[in-house]
Amino acid sequence: MQVTSSVKMNWGRIHQLTQAAVTALEQTAEALHTEVVQAQIFPFDTGNLQNESTFVDYSRSKRGKVSLISSTPYARRLYYHPEYHFQTYENPFASGAWYEPWLPGGISQDFAKKAFKKFYKRAGGV
Repeated sequence: MQVTSSVKMNWGRIHQLTQAAVTALEQTAEALHTEVVQAQIFPFDTGNLQNESTFVDYSRSKRGKVSLISSTPYARRLYYHPEYHFQTYENPFASGAWYEPWLPGGISQDFAKKAFKKFYKRAGGV
């Protein structure tokens, strides 16, 4: 018995789906940033850390990586020291380690996965 097969690649659609994945990744990062801000979990004194100094870095999105960056010199100290007593006037749930609920084991650990799936379907037309 002899079997032959022929595969024709639809390169246009493959490129479209690849670009949809990049777009979905960027939108997922923005959605996560919005989710964290709306959860009112960022330490908040003047609002600088939450509003001006935390942003999504898209510079490597075409390689499958985006980052949420907090560019203030004190962000690292606040994040890794949840024992600090954060004021809760503006953000009632302010604490250190503010991304923990969205990391594996956290209450919202599947947020990014679900958001990416939704954005990918929309951008890719699937």
